[in-house]
Amino acid sequence: MAVQRWAVVEVWPSRKRSLAGEFPSKVTTETGAPSAQSSQQGGNNLRGLAFQVSSGMDMSFIRSIPAILMIAEIVLGLLHWALIAGTPFHGIPAYGWVMFVAVTSCLITLILFFVILFSVQRKLPSVPWTLVVMVYFSAVAVLYLTAFSTNAAFVYWGYYYGHFAAASFFAAVVTVAYGGSAVFAYLDWKGDGGNAATNTVPT
Repeated sequence: MAVQRWAVVEVWPSRKRSLAGEFPSKVTTETGAPSAQSSQQGGNNLRGLAFQVSSGMDMSFIRSIPAILMIAEIVLGLLHWALIAGTPFHGIPAYGWVMFVAVTSCLITLILFFVILFSVQRKLPSVPWTLVVMVYFSAVAVLYLTAFSTNAAFVYWGYYYGHFAAASFFAAVVTVAYGGSAVFAYLDWKGDGGNAATNTVPT
């Protein structure tokens, strides 16, 4: 009985040693190659995605005057918005209208910018894009003119005079930018013969 136990003890450690000797080599050879392949595939996927995004962008639009005006409207609109939001503007009900125009126009212009940048309008040919863009910019130019007038009328308000004065200045600049966009959109719409069924946008 003692010999039998000794045999079990002798056989088991030797088997354990042989398995331990084989195991590391199997781990390194089997897991090394798939890891490299998966990282390479991940890099290829990211490069492919970047190529698809860049190839879908209308680079001629970015270099156009309407695009520069839209970027100015977004950036300066955000400054206008931030200057008023940094004050207790709720004390003057008229500033509720100013904030509504600033926030709404900034967000819609940002969406419209990406719609034109990625040529989404080409996938929706039934929408009269030149007419829609012209009406949008014309309406926002008028709305921003009222927001600027309201901002300028209530600029004298104690400690926050500097904020409201700067906001009034940026509102004036944004109003002019939207007016310029409206002019370019009108020229583009008129260049299409005033066709409401056209699917182009200002470039």
